[in-house]
Parts: sequence; C-alpha cells; structure tokens
Amino acid sequence: MIESDKETRYPRAYVRYLVEFHATRDYFECHELLEEHWKEHPGDPFADTWVGLIQLAVGCYHHRRGNLSGAVKMFMQASNRLKAETLKELGLDGERSIALLNERRAAASAGAAFLDVQLPIVDEWLSGECLRMTREDGLIWGAPSTGDESLTERHRLRDRSDVLAAREAALKAKDGR
Repeated sequence: MIESDKETRYPRAYVRYLVEFHATRDYFECHELLEEHWKEHPGDPFADTWVGLIQLAVGCYHHRRGNLSGAVKMFMQASNRLKAETLKELGLDGERSIALLNERRAAASAGAAFLDVQLPIVDEWLSGECLRMTREDGLIWGAPSTGDESLTERHRLRDRSDVLAAREAALKAKDGR
C-alpha cells in the first residue's frame, strides 16, 4: 500500500481516536470521535469495528471510574464486535488486541484496578502518524491515566445545553406547541 492509500485507509477520526486513547487517555473523547465518524458514514464496511472500538473506550472509561459492571458490559460487547482480521486491516495486531480486551474484561470482572491499554499498532505509517500528531499536540504517547476529574467525570461535566434544547424543541413540536 502506498502512503496516500494509507491516508485514505485510516480515517482521520480513527487516527485521532488512537492519539486520544494513548496520549490523553480521554476515553470519552475517543467515543465521541468514532461515534461521529460512524454516524456520518452509513454502510462503512468497518462500522461494526468502529462500534467495537467505541465500546472498548467506554469500557476503559467505566473501569477507570470504578464502574466495574459498566466496564465488563462494554468490554463484553466490544469483544462480540471486534475481529482480529478486521483490526489487522486497521493497522493493529488483531490477535494481541483481542487478548488485551479479554484481559481487561477479566480484570474488571475480578474487581482489579484499572490499567491503561496500549493497542498494538503494527503499521509503521499509522504508528508514525500517531506519534507525529501526538508531538504536534504537545502530548506524550503512552502517558498514564490521571485522576483528573475532567477525564474521569467527563460525561457529567460536559455542556449538554444543545441536546437539552433539541429535546425541548422536539417535545414542543410533538405536542403542537
């Protein structure tokens, strides 16, 4: 595969997901990035994989917060969607990625403390692109998770005023107001 093919092979949202996953450990942002991409590309042959990677990130988010049942549920759902061969097409060591997911699921099931996951990127171009973006953003690849509330409580702290306004407008329209 030539370099320009790789740029189109790996959607920018996926590369950003990998950067967030490995550098900021902002698993909520990982979810947001891939969910937006997945919704904008109906019929994408990697749709199930995008959802599985979203579920992996959400599982990490829950595990880090101590929500073990939520983590186990998300890791289980991710393991039902993620396939080694498809992950390989996305530049990862698919077998090792699945093994890591299963290790995290078992750890959460056993009540073990959260540990960051390093997805094994085997595509040199993808790895280099992730590292380049990490440096540009002033981040450190492989930095450990922190207890920073802006990461651990992101679901609670985010601005949802636009969502609430849209719900209110939908209710008014439904009620004929």
